[in-house]
Amino acid sequence: MTQPSLRVEWFSKRFGDVVALDHASFSAHPGELLGLIGPNGAGKSTLFECVAGVLAADGGVVTLGETRLTAATRKESLFFLPDGVQPWPDQRVAWVLEFIEGLFESANGAREDVTAALALGALRDKRVGALSKGQRKRLAVALGLITPQPFLLLDEPFDGLDLRQSREMETVLRAHAARGRGLVLSIHQLADAARICDRLALLASGKSVGEGTLDALRAIAGVGDMANIEEVFLALT
Repeated sequence: MTQPSLRVEWFSKRFGDVVALDHASFSAHPGELLGLIGPNGAGKSTLFECVAGVLAADGGVVTLGETRLTAATRKESLFFLPDGVQPWPDQRVAWVLEFIEGLFESANGAREDVTAALALGALRDKRVGALSKGQRKRLAVALGLITPQPFLLLDEPFDGLDLRQSREMETVLRAHAARGRGLVLSIHQLADAARICDRLALLASGKSVGEGTLDALRAIAGVGDMANIEEVFLALT
């Protein structure tokens, strides 16, 4: 059976006089990498937090297929991994991976598969607090990939990784999407997002300014077929 798509519509959020989100929207499909892109301060992290229900939104609707998801029920369909998370710094990597696997009752072999794919085996006995920035990022993404929810929201999954590690992470994320999971990646580097993602959702000053493949966005922006993602973004904003 084909898994339904996730639709995020009309999310708004204010912090006092500051408008962080202004009817922001995107859709995510099973088996794809969707890039939520925009400069720092565009509202990407705030949108993820509101969609996941960890931050109260002033308005917005999340639906999975024809089913409307409340903030309380979204955790059954999506898992949000914030940027900079460092869970249980005094625990060893192996303990953290095993705990997440048990907590979410993940599929057999999920932990071993992700551990191997992200080269975490050599870090199993290290304490989380002793890991480098890149190692912490790999562990954090591993925790998200172990979870069973059909949609995964990853905030800046490439932050702290060098070029080789970024390419390896891209391969791992692509493999998980190929199994039917929908991955939404918040990325502030536009060129990286255009290379990695199947479709892009553009966010500027809390507003959605376009969504689709790069070719579709070029058409919306009215730019040439050879325009890069930076040129498309500037044309739409």
